Amino acid sequence: MTKAERRSLREESRLMFYHAYNAYIDNAYPADELMPLSCKGRWRGVTPSRGDMDDVLGNFSLTLVDSLDTLAVMGDFSEFSRAIKLVIRDVMFDHDIIVSVFETNIRMIGGLLSAHVLAMALKTDVPVLQWYNGELLAKAEDLGKRLLPAFNTSTGIPHGRVNLRHGVRWMTESRETCTACAGTMILEMAALSRLTGNPIFEQKAHKAMDGLWKIRHRTSDLMGTVINIHSGDWVRKDSGVGAGIDSYYEYCLKAYILLGDEKYLARFIRHYNAVMKYISRGPIMLAVHMHRPHLQSRNFMDALLAFWPGLQVLLGDVKPAVETHEMLYQVMQRHTFIPEAFTSDFQVHWGQHPLRPEFLESTYFLHRATDDDHYLQVGKTVLKALQQYTRVPCGYAAVNDVRTRLHEDRMDSFVLAETFKYLFMLFGEDKDLPIKLEDYVLTTEAHFLPLWLATDGKNSTLNIRVDDEDDDKYRKTCPNTASLDSEKVRRPMRQMLGSSAARPPARLLPLNDPRQIHALSDMGISVLTLPDGRVQLLYTTNTAKSAKDAAEGLTFMREMSKWNSLSEMENGVIAAGVKFNEKIYPAGPGLFGKEITGNERYMSTAVYVIPNDACSQIENSHEIAGKIAIATRGQCTFAQKVRNIQEANAQLVIILDNVKDSSHESTALFAMSGDGRNDIRIPAVFLFSKEGTALIEALNNDPEQFIVIGEFKSMKQEFENTCEDKDLEPVQDKESFDHLKKVLSQLVAQFELTLSSDDQKNCEEPTDAYLTNKQEEKVCKIASNDGD
Repeated sequence: MTKAERRSLREESRLMFYHAYNAYIDNAYPADELMPLSCKGRWRGVTPSRGDMDDVLGNFSLTLVDSLDTLAVMGDFSEFSRAIKLVIRDVMFDHDIIVSVFETNIRMIGGLLSAHVLAMALKTDVPVLQWYNGELLAKAEDLGKRLLPAFNTSTGIPHGRVNLRHGVRWMTESRETCTACAGTMILEMAALSRLTGNPIFEQKAHKAMDGLWKIRHRTSDLMGTVINIHSGDWVRKDSGVGAGIDSYYEYCLKAYILLGDEKYLARFIRHYNAVMKYISRGPIMLAVHMHRPHLQSRNFMDALLAFWPGLQVLLGDVKPAVETHEMLYQVMQRHTFIPEAFTSDFQVHWGQHPLRPEFLESTYFLHRATDDDHYLQVGKTVLKALQQYTRVPCGYAAVNDVRTRLHEDRMDSFVLAETFKYLFMLFGEDKDLPIKLEDYVLTTEAHFLPLWLATDGKNSTLNIRVDDEDDDKYRKTCPNTASLDSEKVRRPMRQMLGSSAARPPARLLPLNDPRQIHALSDMGISVLTLPDGRVQLLYTTNTAKSAKDAAEGLTFMREMSKWNSLSEMENGVIAAGVKFNEKIYPAGPGLFGKEITGNERYMSTAVYVIPNDACSQIENSHEIAGKIAIATRGQCTFAQKVRNIQEANAQLVIILDNVKDSSHESTALFAMSGDGRNDIRIPAVFLFSKEGTALIEALNNDPEQFIVIGEFKSMKQEFENTCEDKDLEPVQDKESFDHLKKVLSQLVAQFELTLSSDDQKNCEEPTDAYLTNKQEEKVCKIASNDGD
């Protein structure tokens, strides 16, 4: 990206912030939020209630307070000064209103402290700020004292809500809170204590963090999502890195960075290792049961986990950060925005998008770590999507559903506090900012807290320790922070995910990550690559790292066996159809190029390309222009073949398998993987050998016959008058049943399981909980058709 374009995007992000900020000031202030479609403010108790969503509102000018430091970061000291004066004059907290302790802490106390710290740091050099004398700190202390009653529980884990005037008295009994709600207090509360000299805030927050650490699952080191604050029992035991738990992990690491207390680093390392062992599946992050961490608790991810790559960058573990960020970018490209929740094959689970900042946060940190312009391009894509689909006359409106892009009358304060701030900092350079970013920790709400609090604050580290078995773990253990060429990580990721996420990826990913190979090896599974490109998995119990790992290996092999029985649709492959000689043959699609969907049809005569593997420039381009080109598999990637043929202006590409006697009847279809580049525009399909041979014979008999290609299911309905959607009578013909059974027994997925007759019985479930070394060696083999 050129410097001129980067400056232009920086200024565009500034203008976006002011479009939203001015809309709030002109139409909503002193209300908490702007309703951008109605052009009016959202007030607690006045505007129709949205239920628990309104717990963030306290009639204390939330959006203005939350966005104060964004004004400072953008260098608008005049408006920064004016906004501080508005807060001092108008913002009061003595309201009979029940608010979220968590949200009030990160948005209001964090916003007040950050603005105070920046105003104090800048006032010497900025004349317009020289009047400021700590008034915002006094406001923050007042509000902090109103949150303190929430911490009066037997466990030290705070109530989720508190009344700003009455504390927890006369409130409907609240017994539950989320892990993130209780564990996202330490940064703001410690800063408040050290800036005011009143230790009570930090003491309460430390006790809450210690209470959470005590109730972690001792075997897995994972945390659940919802806790009973009185008993400390887990109410919900599903464990992930997204909603309900996200910022607890974030504050474990950042508490160490801000306060210098190494117990928090030790705790985070324990949690991090658990997350990477049980929750991380390559780039995918799927929640598990904390007490049974090998058991997945749901099949979707939520948008809040997008903060995780940024946290990994702070830790220094950049490679998996690049991978997960790339996965999220594919989701965003598919749906324009990252939906609130999405499945592991990138389908929408919940379609809302409230203009969340977490993906931009990780994009910003990855750019800082790698200096890779790719992340500037990602930021540009997000910026343009926001401008095109969410900008309205009164600010920016949340997206009600990413599939329809209909608006919602909502603009959360974090849009100004985080989304536009991260955009501005991403495109800005260090010289554009009035402060040194390295001197501050960014809170979960992107507020600035100074690192000098660790040593120069008025309150020293309390060193509250938990008596458990982990005392020897309290030591500094940082991972390798060597520089990384992120492009080398992204390219294979795109090959695995599909270059533009045009369709769900194949369920089984290529085994090209050394961590995957190592994990399988620990379970007694060896990975061999066969000459024909297939992958073979060899399972031997006595080579496993331990008896427990051997049992996990057996479970893995059995799951692979179960996976083999799935149909193509369950494998995530939407078959294409190739029609010739009045018969339709199923074909595998490509994870690149134009997708073949619905009733779209491609019809033309076919021409063989020269050279037949299409791995170099096409010599007969004049013959295949506008027609269907036929090439054979081998020598280079699928994507490279199609790219070369595309230059010859073909309409579509059919690639024929080079593995003898392969057929869709014996091997389930797979999707051809891309190579990380997004420059292919034409569609491509893959035919196994037997179907390819039938096509060659048909063309030998009639070289001018037309071939029709489309989506397999719709073509079957169109040309064969199938009645899949109609009521059918049960088939009583035994021969039909036998034929169906034969076909089903032949279906195997991308990984084909074969058991030797002598050892087949040994792959049954062992009678003991774990395998022992005394048991006979058990061997199961799995073979895979693995692209090119």
